[in-house]
Amino acid sequence: MYKNILVATDGSALSDLAVSHAVQLAAALQARLTVMTASEPFHLLTTEADQLADTQEEYRRNAQVRADRVLDKAAEAAAVAGVEAARVHVEGNHAFEGIIATAEQERCDLIVMASHGRRGLSAVVLGSETTKVLTHSSIPVLVVRAAHPAA
Repeated sequence: MYKNILVATDGSALSDLAVSHAVQLAAALQARLTVMTASEPFHLLTTEADQLADTQEEYRRNAQVRADRVLDKAAEAAAVAGVEAARVHVEGNHAFEGIIATAEQERCDLIVMASHGRRGLSAVVLGSETTKVLTHSSIPVLVVRAAHPAA
């Protein structure tokens, strides 16, 4: 069925659920896994503390260290399950665009992502990278929900 699955992760506990699910699915289907994470580029005008405190070079180096940590954790989970996993780190203003572009470039036939399961006004106000991927991707998306959806 699915031969190449992309799982997007930011290293959070919720993303870890998506990684676990994607690894188990890939193992069951004998599929390849692409684990990816996204970093926001450095902006000269920002209110983000890490960008205010760092030079552009320091920010990029720290972003790469964070990405490597997240990807290493996901790739290790895949290796334990005997699943081949490619690692991808993208930089962009909109994570959803990087997720879709990576899935297309890697010829993935399924995207796995996590969602808090927010509803109502909080969903509208907070938005969601998962919702944006669902809206803009022509590739099927499997959404792994939090155990207890937020109101």
